[in-house]
Amino acid sequence: MKVSLQKDISKVQPEDFPRVLEVWEASVRATHHFLSEADIQFFKPLIPDEISHVAELACVRDSAGQVAGFVGVEDGKIEMLFIHPMWRGQGVGSRLVRYAVKELEAVLVDVNEQNEQALGFYRRMGFEVEGRSELDSTGKPFPLLHMRLIDLAGRPNSGRQAVIGGSIESTSASSSANR
Repeated sequence: MKVSLQKDISKVQPEDFPRVLEVWEASVRATHHFLSEADIQFFKPLIPDEISHVAELACVRDSAGQVAGFVGVEDGKIEMLFIHPMWRGQGVGSRLVRYAVKELEAVLVDVNEQNEQALGFYRRMGFEVEGRSELDSTGKPFPLLHMRLIDLAGRPNSGRQAVIGGSIESTSASSSANR
């Protein structure tokens, strides 16, 4: 039986957390070549606490109901986006970013400067670099690029209209109470 992806984006449930950690680790090993094994082992125990405190955590599931990729959004910022390597290149990341922008009003993201694939992906999704930090949020020397979604005129996005993956999409404004 061939495994495919479900159409809908769903909320990550607490019972999904072990699978989310698996997706995180597999994704990091496939994309974060600048991290050593010691770095991965440093970050891994921090992830369960991080995901449990993200305001909005959504995922795409495979036909067996397993998380294939997930996005976490807090205060208009994509805090995490990880796709299992088995599902990379199949539109999961694009779907999750579009959802984060349209439904969760995300307009910001930080990207590891050394993760050139992610940087290119977010640029294709309509984000531009607006700043840089020498250290990551844990104080490690992994520079972060601070990116913002741009509007049609190339200005920082107001949340109403965005260039998403080369196409124009209107985003609906919803109150914080509806998140």
